[in-house]
Amino acid sequence: MEELKYKVPNRKIAEGILEEASILNPGPWVEHSRYVAEAAALIAQYDSGLDEDTAYVLGLLHDIGRRNGRHYVRHAIDGYNYALENGYDFVARISITHGFLCSNVDDICGEMDLTKTEYDFIKNYLGNIEYNSYDKLIQLCDVLALPSGFCLIEKRMVDVVMRYGFTDFTLEKWKKTFEIKEYFEGKIGKSIYSILPGIEKNAFN
Repeated sequence: MEELKYKVPNRKIAEGILEEASILNPGPWVEHSRYVAEAAALIAQYDSGLDEDTAYVLGLLHDIGRRNGRHYVRHAIDGYNYALENGYDFVARISITHGFLCSNVDDICGEMDLTKTEYDFIKNYLGNIEYNSYDKLIQLCDVLALPSGFCLIEKRMVDVVMRYGFTDFTLEKWKKTFEIKEYFEGKIGKSIYSILPGIEKNAFN
């Protein structure tokens, strides 16, 4: 199992954190987060290098910065700051890494709503880490989950592009996503889709 050097809350505390956030800023992101958590835990069950509870909690709280309101990329820094203030440095890390598959701060969807200081911080942060299996896991599960359930990666990709449009990083991000999918399928020995319940139904809705 991949050695952890970071701190995460347990499932019960994490559920409470998300519940509080859902009151502060209700929206589809809450159910999306629950499905990301479920997908992460399901994949971790088949991957001996991952801890199921850690995977679940990181998935559940990857968007926790949205507790501060409806923002774009700044939910990453908001989540980072909130998690660090509460002593959960692994959640803080995932708050940033889940949205930057290309390890580039300019790889965003929507408005760049960071201050110059925040922009520089994320740029330096991404430049000084190497993504581990948990970073990749949450990046993958983020695109496997709609608020209504699990979905094909392509459906989620279209959903994002329809809302935010294409960027200079769109194609590179898509390629990275499929690379991560293949990475985990190689580790667990089966299709990711085969372990996600209800994905067939959601694919045609």
